[in-house]
Amino acid sequence: MQLKIDNLKVSYGNIKALHGVSFTVEQGEILTIIGANGAGKSTTLRAISRMVPSEPGSALEFEGQNILKYSADKVVSRLGISHVPEGRRIFGNLTVTENLTLACFARKDKDQVVKDRKWVFDLFPRLEERRDQLAGTLSGGEQQMLAVGRAYMSARKIMLLDEPSMGLAPLLMLDMFDALKEINKLGTTILLVEQNARLALKFAQRGYVIENGALVLEGPSDELLDNPEVKKAYLGA
Repeated sequence: MQLKIDNLKVSYGNIKALHGVSFTVEQGEILTIIGANGAGKSTTLRAISRMVPSEPGSALEFEGQNILKYSADKVVSRLGISHVPEGRRIFGNLTVTENLTLACFARKDKDQVVKDRKWVFDLFPRLEERRDQLAGTLSGGEQQMLAVGRAYMSARKIMLLDEPSMGLAPLLMLDMFDALKEINKLGTTILLVEQNARLALKFAQRGYVIENGALVLEGPSDELLDNPEVKKAYLGA
């Protein structure tokens, strides 16, 4: 396995956000975590990328390395874990190209950086058209493309994605997930948190269901799509 999360506990003050979450992610797979708002989906990703602290007893391991020994920036530069947060958080006062270049601050392979940027522009032609445009003036869909492209440029062993479909029109949403499939085909593992449960389960190979900070169901995506409890709670059936 590539990523192993064991007994992950996170609190915000006196509020328990995660109550001992445990799961694994295999190399090269697409895995999704679905659940209601406030269930703990985003907190799980933030804990993996070290944006929020984990409580004692939590164990997070990536390719045999203890994630908890690394700061958030080293999780990216040393381990190869990138995070596309909810809300994109691009640098609006920098151009598209500058955002992509800044993502490579720790990389020494300059020739490959140039090739990776060309690949991102091939994947998202709109970004190439707007390469000299300030990121803050892009549409919501274009900003999401930039956030994904930036994550690909910074580290691509595994990509954590938090609500990538949020605010996107249906056609653009499908285009985004097609792009993520292309990234996955190149060997990048994808761990996806998504409010649109049906879309997420059709995209991923496996899924976990989280409720009130605890994982309550898991299995192949097609089984979860057919599960009566999942249908009732998350698929509108």
